[in-house]
Amino acid sequence: MKNKYFFALAILCGMALGLVTACSETDNELIEYPNWEKRNVAYFDSIYNVAIENRDGMWDTIRCWSMSENNTTLSRTNYIVVHKEEVGTGSGCPLYSDSVLVHNQGKLLPSTSHPQGYFFEKSYEGDFDSYNPLTARAKKWAVNILVDGYVTALQRMHIGDRWRVYMPWTMGYGTTDYNGIPAYSVLIWDIKLLGYYHPGAVVPDQNAKDHASSLWTME
Repeated sequence: MKNKYFFALAILCGMALGLVTACSETDNELIEYPNWEKRNVAYFDSIYNVAIENRDGMWDTIRCWSMSENNTTLSRTNYIVVHKEEVGTGSGCPLYSDSVLVHNQGKLLPSTSHPQGYFFEKSYEGDFDSYNPLTARAKKWAVNILVDGYVTALQRMHIGDRWRVYMPWTMGYGTTDYNGIPAYSVLIWDIKLLGYYHPGAVVPDQNAKDHASSLWTME
């Protein structure tokens, strides 16, 4: 079953890598994000199809947290796609008003200078498969300051869950450039939920060795 999952992802990686090197017609300079909108639209549509097939039973699509299931205008880009890498045993999920303690990495699809995808956020070194809880330094986020895709994932995650989350541009940074992230970017996140706390609690240090602080909800 895992072989089918990796085969599907290999196809998607090939799609993501397609046409990543291009030159300007006028000055022969490399273009960092060629055909970016088209490639991201195609990639998200493909990964959504993989989730619908759900061959290994660990895929899901989750509606944007702020949208009603009775909304008749919902489209695929009103959902995130998730693959559950690890299943936690914690009870309860973070609320919109909570803050969370996570390990995470966020990246874009492959581009000219970044064949593995540009990592715009990291709490541990290396790629997604390099995660080591003993050396990673956790991040603290207030849930309500995050993009809709991240908020949507967190409100369905339990402590101990580690998800690969694919967020369409509609639930990320939209159709305009943002802090070096080009418009129409699919955001690919690796998120491990370590704990969360409710408003009014004193926030502990985020160092990995302090994760057991009683100020955090850890189970």
